[in-house]
Amino acid sequence: MAPPDNDVLWARSLHCALGGTDALGGVSLGVREGEILAVTGPCGSGKTTLLRCLSGQLLAQRGEVWFNSIPVHTLPAADRERLRRERFGWIDPTPGLVPELTGWENAALPLLLRGTSHRAARTAALEWLERLDIGAVARTRPHALTRAQCQRIAVARALITTPSVLFADEPTAALHRAEGALVLRTLTAAARSHGITVLLATHDAEVAACADRSLALLDGRRAGTVPPASGAEGVAACSLSV
Repeated sequence: MAPPDNDVLWARSLHCALGGTDALGGVSLGVREGEILAVTGPCGSGKTTLLRCLSGQLLAQRGEVWFNSIPVHTLPAADRERLRRERFGWIDPTPGLVPELTGWENAALPLLLRGTSHRAARTAALEWLERLDIGAVARTRPHALTRAQCQRIAVARALITTPSVLFADEPTAALHRAEGALVLRTLTAAARSHGITVLLATHDAEVAACADRSLALLDGRRAGTVPPASGAEGVAACSLSV
């Protein structure tokens, strides 16, 4: 079954188990081009697992994922990797910078790996670092930067290729409120001006308010389809890295 024409990303009945635990239990969704969708829920609710399945990093045991007319769920591993490299962007809660590279080199890395000229990649990287108010650290290596500065470099790295879909997994978790607000303004402005579809996983209601709409998860399902966890079960859920 192909997705609706107006959805750039579409998933049907995703079921995924990790370590014997049901991380997703039949989640379906559709996201339009240029839309910002917040995926909300407490820790252990399945937000990261959902983003990983939608981006092709993880294959669900059951269900379908479509990017435009491409069936992501049936692609070979090499094709899924190419799709992530060429059409998707990803932001983790932690920066994951290459310690040997400077700030601008880390931001430019996706372009350099594509074969973009050194000069063009550097120019694009410096532009994004300036937008994120960290142009002054362009020649500094990660060990000499704050966690917040490293995270903004990671955001620049994700945006520099102008991806069709940007998956942002708790992108402001390591940032103070003012810094987080700057990152969110940059993400939303980039999405609006370049038609980037953004899936934003967050447990923060203020962050989710920046999105066009929200999809709430609870225990791996759309909120409202299962009873909330309580007592010992609720405490255990928050210890999961999902």
